Amino acid sequence: MPDALLKPCAAFVGDRLLSAGPLGKVAVAVHRHAGEAADGAVLVFDDATGRVVDLDLRGGEADILARLSEPAAPAAGAGPAEGAPDAPRGRGRPRLGVVAREVTLLPRHWGWLAAQPGGASVALRKLVEEASRRDGGQTRTRGRREAAYRFLSAMAGDRPGFEEASRALFAGDRAGLERHMAGWPADVRDHALRLAPGGDGPVE
Repeated sequence: MPDALLKPCAAFVGDRLLSAGPLGKVAVAVHRHAGEAADGAVLVFDDATGRVVDLDLRGGEADILARLSEPAAPAAGAGPAEGAPDAPRGRGRPRLGVVAREVTLLPRHWGWLAAQPGGASVALRKLVEEASRRDGGQTRTRGRREAAYRFLSAMAGDRPGFEEASRALFAGDRAGLERHMAGWPADVRDHALRLAPGGDGPVE
C-alpha cells in the first residue's frame, strides 16, 4: 500500500470524531458519510502536522484511493541543486528508504561535502544523525505542540478557555491543558491530547 494511504489522519463531523487511522481508511469513511447525505461538514486532519487534508471525493472509493496514491507533483522549478555534483545512478532499484530531494548550499559547502569519505550524501546523513542525537527530542516535542495547536485552532478557536489552553500547551503544562479543555466535546479534547506532547499520536 502506498505510503500516502498510510498517513495517520482523523476526520471530524462537527465536534464528533467520524474516523481515525490511515488516510485510506479515513477517506473511505468520509466518502460513505457524504453518500449518506448526512448533515455536517467534514474536516480531515493530518495527525503529524495538525493541518487540514483536502480530499477529492469524486467517483467511487477505488477512484479516491487511486488519486491519493498518486505521487505529489514536484514544485515548480525543483530540480538538482545548483552547484551539486551529478551523482552517477547505478543499475537496479534504489535503496529502500532513501529519498532524493533538493538541497541548496554554497559552493564551499559542496566542496567540503565532496571531500568527505563516501561523498556528499553519506556526509549529510552523518551530520543529520549527529544533530538528531543532540536534539534531545526538542524537534519532536515542537512538532507535537504545533500539530495540536493547529488542530485546536481549527476545532476550538472560539471556545471558552482556548487562549488558556494554548498557553498551557506551549508551556508544556499538560495538566493545565487538560483542565482548560475539560468542558469541551470529548472527541476534540481527546484528540488534542493525543497530538500534544506526552500523547501517543504519530510524529514525523
